[in-house]
This record gives sequence, structure tokens and C-alpha cells, in this order.
Amino acid sequence: MKQRRLIGKLIGVAAAASLALTACGGDTTEPTDPAETDVETTAAAEGEATAGEDAAAGDGDYTIAIVPKDSTNPWFVRMEQGVERYAEETGMDVFQRGPAETDATMQSQVIRDLIAQDVDAIGVVPVDPGALEPVLKEAMDAGIVVVTHEGASQQNTMYDIEAFNNSDYGAFIMDNLAEAMGEEGLYTTMVGHVTNASHNEWADGGVARAQEAYPNMTLLEEEPRVESQDDGETAYQKAKELLKKYPDLKGIMGTSSFDAPGVARAIEELGLKDKVFTAGTGMPADNAQILKDGSVSALTLWDPADAGYAMASLATQILNGEEIADGVDLGVDGYEDMKFAEGSDKVLEGSGWIVITADNVDDFGF
Repeated sequence: MKQRRLIGKLIGVAAAASLALTACGGDTTEPTDPAETDVETTAAAEGEATAGEDAAAGDGDYTIAIVPKDSTNPWFVRMEQGVERYAEETGMDVFQRGPAETDATMQSQVIRDLIAQDVDAIGVVPVDPGALEPVLKEAMDAGIVVVTHEGASQQNTMYDIEAFNNSDYGAFIMDNLAEAMGEEGLYTTMVGHVTNASHNEWADGGVARAQEAYPNMTLLEEEPRVESQDDGETAYQKAKELLKKYPDLKGIMGTSSFDAPGVARAIEELGLKDKVFTAGTGMPADNAQILKDGSVSALTLWDPADAGYAMASLATQILNGEEIADGVDLGVDGYEDMKFAEGSDKVLEGSGWIVITADNVDDFGF
């Protein structure tokens, strides 16, 4: 694939040079025999057709890089296991490389380094979709296949993979929170970053669900969206501040995998267990204790290993020239019948969410 991109670029340069020479030469060139022109045109067309067929067929030997938000978050450590599994099953050079911390500038640099290495495809979980637009455009302009996960608003990507419909997932988290709150009381929402497209879509879906189904629940108007910086300590500190500032606050809906655990810690420390509640996304092993002691009744998530595998699988299908359409199978549970989101020809949604409770938290293995 790299060779094909290089050949394409060289052909483009040669064509441009030929046109420039013709333009500079004016009418000094000798007339060309029409028959020779026809032969040359036909041969060129056949050559382009053959090159197109070769590119569409794909050689199956690709270098694919998956770029998470950061390389240390347990969520993305788990994602790497799926990436490694895909590499083992296919024999291709597929690997994960992320920044040392959740930072859009650092993530952009990782992507820029991969462009310089001339990889065939890059799969990204964007920290900030807007901030990544320029570097992802650079990648696509270089002929690199770009796919994203949790980046439904990303413009410079060929396709974005979502484990599920984001609004539906947010509604599902809200259902869990509402059950814990007795379907009444004051609540707010927490996101990892206010720039994170998926987190905000989940939160919006949760709020819409509460408005539709739980008339006795009220969103905290003064602070309807709180940012945790994708950090458990920040989530804990923010929750403490909120609970002290708003004594009537009864529920906090989290989205980042650090939100609900951080909020649960604040609830425990302030002696508000069974009075204030939280629900959100979280890893099983990291949250076993707070589920078993009742600090959180349920957490939801999708397996990040499956998402990493699915990104690599989608990139391979694109490189092979396969059609990406409703029903596309990315080879892993929850991603075997992907459908385009309503009104989109870019965002693919699966059905990959799972629920974690005290009863099943030890069954997942991660």
C-alpha cells in the first residue's frame, strides 16, 4: 500500500511536469500522429484501471496504528489487548501508540509521527475532535486511511465507529441513575472533557431521557455539565464541591470511566451513602469494591478491547477496497452488524454495551 501511494505521488509529479513543459513550449512541438495518440491514451487508461484494481484488491500486508487518548489509562491498556489480538490473528503489523497523558496536542504529535512513518492506516480515539482536524487532514492527504472511535463529530475521518447509539447509551445510564434515585430529585451530569463529542452526546441523551421519562427529576441549572478532566481525583474533588454547594443534589450522572468512581468516593467520604447516587461508565476490576459495597448500583461500558479490534478491522476492509455499508461485520461481538447512524454516511453504530453489577463484576476478566 505504501508503494502504491508513492507510485501515485510520482505519477502525479510526472504528469504535472509534463503539463508544465507543454505549457512553456507553446506551439513549437511537432504535430502528433492521431493514431499514436489513441494508442498512448488507451494504454494510459488501461494502466490507470489496472492500478485502481490493484488498490481495490489490497495486498493484505498493512501497517495499522491505533492511537488512544493516552497510553496509561486502564481503559486504553485494555484496548491494546484487542489491537494485539487483531495483529496475532491477521499477522499484520498492527499496534497501539498513544500520548503519555490525555492531551490533544500530544495526541496530534503522535499522529504526525505516524504520518512520517508512512503507516497505511490510523485509528484514533480523539481527545478533542476539533483540535485533531488539521493533523488528520494531513494524514488523509498523505493517502493514509483514517478511522475514529468516539469521534462522531470528526470531519477528517473516513468512518467513525460507535459501540452503540450515543443518545441511547446516555438514556441507559440515566435509567440506572433514576432507579437508584427513586426517580426523583436534583441531578447533574459530568463529562471527561467538554470537548469530548461522545461524552457530551451521552450526557445529552441522559438529560433527554430524564425529561421524557422522569418528571420528578430536575437538572441542576446552575451547573448542568461538570468537567472531570478524565481524572478520578478531579471527579472526586468536583463532586465534593458540588455536594457541599448544593445540599439538595441527589444524583450525578458520569460519562468518563473515572467519573462514577470519583463521585462514589466523595459520597462515601461525606457520609452521603444511600442519600446521593451516581451511575456511569467504568471498568469492572477497577470498580468491583464500590459495586459490592453498594456505593454504585450499576455501571455500564463496552469492552475497549473490542473497539480496538473493530477499528483495525474496519481499516483493513477499507484498505482492501471493500464496500462499507449497513450490516458491515467487523468481526467482534457487538460490531458484527454495524449500521449507519440516522442521517449519516460516516458514523457506524453497533450494539456493544454491557451492564456491570455486584453480581457479575467478577465475571469479565478485566
